[in-house]
Amino acid sequence: MEGLIDRWCAAARGAGATGRGELVAAGELLLARWREPLRHYHTVAHLTAVLDVVDAYAALADRPDLVRLAAWTHDAVYDPRAAGDANERDSADLAGRLLAGLGVPAATVAEVRRLVLLTAGHAVAPGDADGALLCDADLAILAAPAEEYDRYASAIRREYAHLPDEVFRAGRAAVLAGLLALPALFRTPPLAALGEGPARANLSRERYALTTRPGGPANPGGPALSP
Repeated sequence: MEGLIDRWCAAARGAGATGRGELVAAGELLLARWREPLRHYHTVAHLTAVLDVVDAYAALADRPDLVRLAAWTHDAVYDPRAAGDANERDSADLAGRLLAGLGVPAATVAEVRRLVLLTAGHAVAPGDADGALLCDADLAILAAPAEEYDRYASAIRREYAHLPDEVFRAGRAAVLAGLLALPALFRTPPLAALGEGPARANLSRERYALTTRPGGPANPGGPALSP
């Protein structure tokens, strides 16, 4: 994981953080969270995949290091039992505490927190290049080949193993319907060109599979059921 720690330190220094030992300790703390045993999809592999997309399209961002820091922290708090956007809010709070403690300027900390919160609904305002890249990177798995997408969907089900099947199916189908209702899943032109069609096909296929058997009603006050 040394390479990941180096990437964290580089992004944090690019955002104004100082020191070395404190940066490494903060990165290790984050990696420990991404390695929690309850995670099956929201793991270090997901973090790495998001960072790789951000790096590949960094030229499209206004402040790519802030997007990288938001990627590091956007699922740093992840409890499948949490309701609504609690995980994103708690992740944003953790990002704020960590970055402020590393000497990152307050305005920069606030921007990273804003970016993290965008991943709750993936609704990005026109002209928000940094938000668009972060959300597109977070959703990139949706455009994966069918077999890889199915492994992702199975991993999400394992994260919600505490839910009865009928509750999971109804809630997950509602999440997929919300994504399909977005005007666009991807906002950055290269990712949109490559991913919009495959992502909608995958989402539609999973939603069809979830709704072809009877399921219980979705609980809007229940867990988020992931994107």
